[in-house]
Amino acid sequence: MQTTKSGTRDSETCLREMTCLPLGGYSVWSSLPPINFSSSSQSKPIILTVATMDSASFFRDKSLGAESPISGLISLLAAVDSLSYLDGLDGLSKQLVFSVFTGEAWGYLGSRRFLLELDLQSDAVGGLNGSSIDTVIEIGSVGKGFSQGNKTFFAHAAGASSATSDALNALQHAQDSLESENIIVSSASTSNPGIPPSSLMAFLRKNPFASGITLEDFDTAFANKFYDSHLDDMSNINASAIVAAASLVARTLYILASGNKNLSSSSLSAINVNASLVEELMGCLLSCEPGLSCELVKKYISPRATCPSHYVGVIVGEPSSSPHPGSVSDVSRFLWNFLADKTSSRKEGISNCSEDCSNKGGVCIKAETNDKGFCVSSTTRYVPAYSTRLKFESGTWNLLPSNASDQMGTVDPVWTESNWDAIGLRVYTLQHAAFDRLVLLAGIAVTLLAYLAIVLTRAFLTKTLKQD
Repeated sequence: MQTTKSGTRDSETCLREMTCLPLGGYSVWSSLPPINFSSSSQSKPIILTVATMDSASFFRDKSLGAESPISGLISLLAAVDSLSYLDGLDGLSKQLVFSVFTGEAWGYLGSRRFLLELDLQSDAVGGLNGSSIDTVIEIGSVGKGFSQGNKTFFAHAAGASSATSDALNALQHAQDSLESENIIVSSASTSNPGIPPSSLMAFLRKNPFASGITLEDFDTAFANKFYDSHLDDMSNINASAIVAAASLVARTLYILASGNKNLSSSSLSAINVNASLVEELMGCLLSCEPGLSCELVKKYISPRATCPSHYVGVIVGEPSSSPHPGSVSDVSRFLWNFLADKTSSRKEGISNCSEDCSNKGGVCIKAETNDKGFCVSSTTRYVPAYSTRLKFESGTWNLLPSNASDQMGTVDPVWTESNWDAIGLRVYTLQHAAFDRLVLLAGIAVTLLAYLAIVLTRAFLTKTLKQD
């Protein structure tokens, strides 16, 4: 059993006394195709597609979050997979970048930290430039978008820029190319007060003029009645809806990145989402059977647990863009390997990680399942995710003062989890009934013998005293 340490009070106090750790983990981002740092292609406008990997619930180890947000995550992974088979991606006029944030259930700390790292131009976001982000497309809750035989989705737009209009037109174009799939995508109601709670809000707080849309399966009212509950499991979503959302997103991204608004349906027909992959990902990320012991996950990593949990966890040790695998959750490590594999090209002249892969611009995938791993050319990075008001110095976490002039700082909460102390518990086993009967008989026998001994002793003493 575990219990929290007493007297922790608030985050500032427990961080100072080192009785807690900040909530956080590692987000993952990847580009398709890999960014060529030696050419001018890195200055291309960026289309950033984002999803969330963490959820919350009353019981932290039961945080599955199937509809919100894992349905969007699976849709993003399926979209990346379908785009990875296309030829000529180097010739696209815009750069495709995919980012999966963790910590979004706790004040959007993953997306906030990602934006801060962009400002700092840290190694974790090397190759990215925040000013080059043209459009943000977020895949939110899409697992329930199935109604009366149609897969229905709503695009919640931020701003009225030309980039946002282009994204909405590309979604409509993608829908038209999927006419036989009964997929419907509509713009969200103009009566809505804004976009729904999402990572896109962090981008808008940073830049109110940012362009973006978030794809959801609801219009004016949130539809997931099991939100942040252990009941938000695989039975709460529909695989067909996730496949449809992935198809929409994949074709929309290709239309936007190509710069050709008049792509024919025949040219888009080569982008097909693997429905079997979607079902496999659902089984891996949303169930204990097979859970993280599924073949797809074990192809990339050696999971430490079987049952998936999408609780964000805590940051252990110094945050790094190249963390030790033991400091990264199973899900984050799987996503890093999966995205690095799907967005990669084999490194020429290097077959495994023992041959100086990283020094030649490569990354090592499948290192946990293969002694030497495989060296591939891929721009895939970990980004530490924790509050922007925290700084790790000299082995301790320091809380930075909030900046009243910075809107991001004033609303950025600092979430921490207390250190867990072990407490003891003594358990007694229930003995067999025959043993209880034996104890009873022994007790009766002892009682009778004691009574007999008393009677005999009393008679002996009485007789002895009379003789005297």
